[in-house]
Amino acid sequence: MGSGLTLRINRAPVLTLWAAVVAERRGAPWDAALTMGQTMAGLTAFSKGVRLGIYTPSEKAPAPAPPLPPGARRVHDVILLGRRIHVAETPDGMRAIAKAEVVKPAAVERYLVSRFGEALDSVREDMEQLAGSFEPEELEAQGFHLYEQFRPEVPAGEKGWGAKGALDTARIRALVKR
Repeated sequence: MGSGLTLRINRAPVLTLWAAVVAERRGAPWDAALTMGQTMAGLTAFSKGVRLGIYTPSEKAPAPAPPLPPGARRVHDVILLGRRIHVAETPDGMRAIAKAEVVKPAAVERYLVSRFGEALDSVREDMEQLAGSFEPEELEAQGFHLYEQFRPEVPAGEKGWGAKGALDTARIRALVKR
């Protein structure tokens, strides 16, 4: 294993990309996987924000599936890295729904490019190597634990909220099953 690329980045885009790579490995087309990855990362960030007291937890029951967005044929749930995500069948294919709207893959792609810059393709390739070394079912079971092993290190608690840490792709490559 050679040395990896190291970049300073916060956790949200890293989790977004990793969740998208996992969704794709489990059979979702890339455009759909991007939307699922961003939605999964958003749910995780919200949960952490509630734990830290940054957000107020909702007092009502878990939200039912949102109404069908225009042009959608049906809504179903997908479990990705342990989180339930609402997904709609749209004329453009499967798309995750967040905040009662269909997530746009082009917007997620722009977000990832803005955070990873020129390193995006390289980091994605390393994540794909890792994901590809697991069977899809095993990846779903182990995926979040794998992420916890390579995610950027940031200070605990509120100090770490939105903070950047070092993402070292050598740590991703070291997790690939041989």
